[in-house]
Amino acid sequence: MATRTKGRPAHDDDRGQARTRLARRAVVEAARSLFLERGYAATTIEAVSHRSDVPQATVYRLFTSKLGILKALLDVSVAGDDQGLTLQDRPQIAAIFAEPDPKKLLAGFADISVSINTRSADIYSILVSAAGSDPDAAALHGDYMGMRDQGQGLIATVLARAGALRVGMKERDAADIIHALMSPDLYRLLVKDRSWTPRRYERWLTDALIGQLLLPAARE
Repeated sequence: MATRTKGRPAHDDDRGQARTRLARRAVVEAARSLFLERGYAATTIEAVSHRSDVPQATVYRLFTSKLGILKALLDVSVAGDDQGLTLQDRPQIAAIFAEPDPKKLLAGFADISVSINTRSADIYSILVSAAGSDPDAAALHGDYMGMRDQGQGLIATVLARAGALRVGMKERDAADIIHALMSPDLYRLLVKDRSWTPRRYERWLTDALIGQLLLPAARE
């Protein structure tokens, strides 16, 4: 049953939430195009407001700052939608972690990694560029890298607990390999700079993860 704000019909609340969500999407998409065209530093809230047709006061209310817009844009690019769920909270991620076959588990995360990098590679480059001169953007970059490290570290933990890692490989070393091979930097190098297709990169990434991490018996 829908809840009601005191003195306001429930359908009015629903319409208000829908308008807010549409405004957020418009601002995020306008910022995406402006950041790519002009760069982060040269993009103003005024320009984002003008392109999105959302008043500046509303932009500030929804995002607080230009960095808030960049964070929202990064979140949407990584997740693929604006539902507000972290990757770890999504059913498809839980299903991959529950996969008992280490090869299939790594193939699943290779697929997820390619999807994320395909959506977010350009936005990540904007964040890296902004972090070079903006301390707040640098902090956001650090937070993003920390979340990547945490999530990818869980993959190493699952493999270690399953006894699937190569003989003598420590869990931390496995996490470092996963972090490097699944990085947006390596994706950009091969897909953007060397013109690999995302599908080719995914096949290579899957083979590289399996070859580097798993026991010979687990690769069969």
